[in-house]
Amino acid sequence: MLRKLIALFFVVIMTSGIYAQTIAIGPQLGYHKSEDAEGSVMLGAAGRFYLARSLALEASINYRTEEYDGGALKTTMYPVMVSGMLYFFPLLYGTVGAGWYNTKIDYAEEFNLLGLRDETKSEFGYHIGIGAELGIGNLILTGDVRYVFLDLKLDRLPGINEFKNNFYIITAGVLFEL
Repeated sequence: MLRKLIALFFVVIMTSGIYAQTIAIGPQLGYHKSEDAEGSVMLGAAGRFYLARSLALEASINYRTEEYDGGALKTTMYPVMVSGMLYFFPLLYGTVGAGWYNTKIDYAEEFNLLGLRDETKSEFGYHIGIGAELGIGNLILTGDVRYVFLDLKLDRLPGINEFKNNFYIITAGVLFEL
């Protein structure tokens, strides 16, 4: 029992001075591009919780739309992502995480006449990436690139199930320390 208490004491002492726990929130602006769709701008917000100098957690929500096959299909997505960040150097980090992707699928009018109706789907996906951040006073400037693995089923139109909808996102943001 004494050994466990001594070990716990050293863990607390070693980690308490590493980095004060900080929370930062702010807007994000990004660009996303699916493999078989046109790219477009993405808007959102993120919050980070810094656990230590080399470790942080991030939660974000964004809004994005994209078109497939020249407008035959339009998707509107609200990705909610949770990411873990491991800092290699004071400015650079790697990130890995998962997300819930709520997607509204709008079919072109000619397909609605054929009986296809717009639908909403929720899918789970995961992502990996790399990024950088720079602290300036109470502001933190961020930027990263993430690749999202998403198996969204787009199979109601003939030939559309062959479209790939994994995507990458490039984001830049300004976080405000609280």
